[in-house]
Amino acid sequence: MAEPLSFDADFTIGAQIDARAQHPVTTHKVLLMQGERTWTYSQFRNESVRMAHFLLRRLGQIDDPHPGHVAMVLENHFELLSLYAGCAYAGLTLFGVNSGLRGEVLAGVINQSRSRLLIVDQRLMTEVERIRRTLQHIVPENILVLRVDGAEDAAIPAGSELQGCITSEVGGADKSLDAPPVNVTADRNLMVIYTSGTTGLPKGINNNHMKLCATGMAVSSNMGLGRDDVGYACMPLFHSNAMFVGFMPAFWVGGAIGLRERFSASQFVPDVFRYGVTFWNYVGEPVHYVLGAIERQYGGDESRIAAEITNNPRNKLRYAAGNGAAPPDIDRFTRWLGLEDMFELYGSTEAAISTFRRKGDPRSSVGEVLDDAVKILDPSGKECAPAQLGADGKLANYEQAVGEICRVAADTSLFQGYFDNPKANAEKYRNGVYHSGDLGHILIKDGRRYLFFDGRTDDWIRKDGENFSAGQVGRIISEHPDVALAVAYGVPCAVSDEVVMAAIKLRAGTSFDPQAFFAWCETQVNGASMDRKWFPDFVRIVDDFEYTQTQKVLIRNLKKVHFDRRRLPTEPIYWRRRGDSSYTPFTEADFETLRREFAAAEKLDLLDR
Repeated sequence: MAEPLSFDADFTIGAQIDARAQHPVTTHKVLLMQGERTWTYSQFRNESVRMAHFLLRRLGQIDDPHPGHVAMVLENHFELLSLYAGCAYAGLTLFGVNSGLRGEVLAGVINQSRSRLLIVDQRLMTEVERIRRTLQHIVPENILVLRVDGAEDAAIPAGSELQGCITSEVGGADKSLDAPPVNVTADRNLMVIYTSGTTGLPKGINNNHMKLCATGMAVSSNMGLGRDDVGYACMPLFHSNAMFVGFMPAFWVGGAIGLRERFSASQFVPDVFRYGVTFWNYVGEPVHYVLGAIERQYGGDESRIAAEITNNPRNKLRYAAGNGAAPPDIDRFTRWLGLEDMFELYGSTEAAISTFRRKGDPRSSVGEVLDDAVKILDPSGKECAPAQLGADGKLANYEQAVGEICRVAADTSLFQGYFDNPKANAEKYRNGVYHSGDLGHILIKDGRRYLFFDGRTDDWIRKDGENFSAGQVGRIISEHPDVALAVAYGVPCAVSDEVVMAAIKLRAGTSFDPQAFFAWCETQVNGASMDRKWFPDFVRIVDDFEYTQTQKVLIRNLKKVHFDRRRLPTEPIYWRRRGDSSYTPFTEADFETLRREFAAAEKLDLLDR
């Protein structure tokens, strides 16, 4: 491995870019790759400085009534990163709007940002046109469009093409300009990244220069990256995973990164080979999708996969880092792609709490807790007991060990608050405690504390007066040999709080056997890790799930339709009632029977809302 590079610069993005653009090793080294396009570090610096001058020219006066705020609705392109770095040089704040937002929510996020300039992907221009008249802070001439390949059908309004405007107002790409004379400090808010909320307006999380530099330094150090490493950004760069775990680590060590506009399971392996990718960042279920694409292509033939992928001399992939992959998928991905290690992380855009799972850490954990301030708290604020494992290796004291993952300290670590949202700040950090909103438990092994993620606090299921994690139930069901992916959630019950429903995506070539699945669940209750209350009452078979832009299953949409035969007239749904020894098809007549029971209990509104 080549000697690590050292860059002497302030903790601001502009200073760090200058240091790499001037370093003899990296000045002409390729940083960005996408198809046939490449940018060296020097080109990236020059394009970013051009962008900075353009942004300042367009925004004009900057003060409290006229903030230096720029919004983007972009897929992954070089220009997204030059916009990010341009805002860094100019001392502006970039708002990374989720490209999957539509209508009132899209308009609401842009308006709440108080952005005065908007850069939009040509493919997404139609969505912005629909809300153009509702935008409160952006004059029409400051809605600019990035021309992209394959979007020729979407006509760009005259005078709105981004690169043409930059060239005419600032100069061509052949010009190397001095950076704008703006005093930028490490605590300047550079990028607001939004949570992937599915109701209401997403919350914007502040990220200053220091935090973005710190993530690049920490993640690259944890993975042992160097200047010869190449990342792969197919996760959206408006999201923290791609910025914190993809671009910034590659940039920090003087490495390179290949870009794809959006995730494609079928193009994953070809891109890895094409760009010489050595590490990949993921979030949600892409690992599962990549494995599915490989399985379809090679029919699951391990010898062919080993020859064509694992041992292919073009395969340079060593590491993957992210969260949301199931342990069986981690095992298979590591084997098929020939990885040295696969790091499951715990963290969020807020970055108040983070862990990094390494090889040899307990299975299913998300790594060792190194911050003594991180604790698991019960609803009363008391610290939960450490996990105790039974003889079968499963969690034996679930009720005592599982609680909210919190940080009890006078500071909030790298969390710098939500943009213009004091109510959310007060809810997140109160009485000296940072509340992650996540469930987890800690296992102490050889004197080390290992964190296990058990889902979101709003993913509790309450049945018969007891609360338990929907994520834990879904994870257990996903271990069934015929199940590719499963999620669990609470649905209405006529006589109690909720009952358990599971949505299941089956592996290719398998079919659902209601008797066999019932027997398997019974085995989990009697001899493994499933509490009797966790036994699914309803099972819905899906061809695939609906996902957020960051590839997380939209569980709330499943909960909304639950087992309603009026909204799900043909979908395969099975159920069981107390005393049954098998699942049976849930029919329209069964649904009407339940409706009468709910009506008798004066709970019919639960089914109809």
